[in-house]
Amino acid sequence: MKVILKDDVKGLGHMGDVVNASDGYARNYLIPKNLAAEASTKNIKELEHNKKIILEKAAKIRDASKESAGKLAAQTVVIKAKVGEEEKLFGSVTSMDIAEALAAQGFEIDKKKIHIDEPIKRIGEYVVHVKIHAEVSAPVKVHVVPE
Repeated sequence: MKVILKDDVKGLGHMGDVVNASDGYARNYLIPKNLAAEASTKNIKELEHNKKIILEKAAKIRDASKESAGKLAAQTVVIKAKVGEEEKLFGSVTSMDIAEALAAQGFEIDKKKIHIDEPIKRIGEYVVHVKIHAEVSAPVKVHVVPE
């Protein structure tokens, strides 16, 4: 079934694309969640008319994400953790810990959008990446200090 995407759908396409989706996926998920519309001739003509509006909306979202990324990149997150011998942590600093510390600073970030390159198991400074938008990510400094 051909559908017109009203929003970005991971693994399928971007906003404004006309794509083929399985009938069940389109009828049971995409259309009820208002992520897509059936690609009839009327809807395709309407899409051509609204394409400019859709592109402007996507550009505004991208610009807002870049602005948020700039603010987020300027932040340094301080996390206090229990330390044992040789400055090793008991456990490790997780993306949930970083998300909570960012929430305390006023940034509501989902823990799934925080990418830690390697496990943080010692005190020190680390850089983690936060994916704000499909095209925008921001580096955040994490400073782990002993409790």
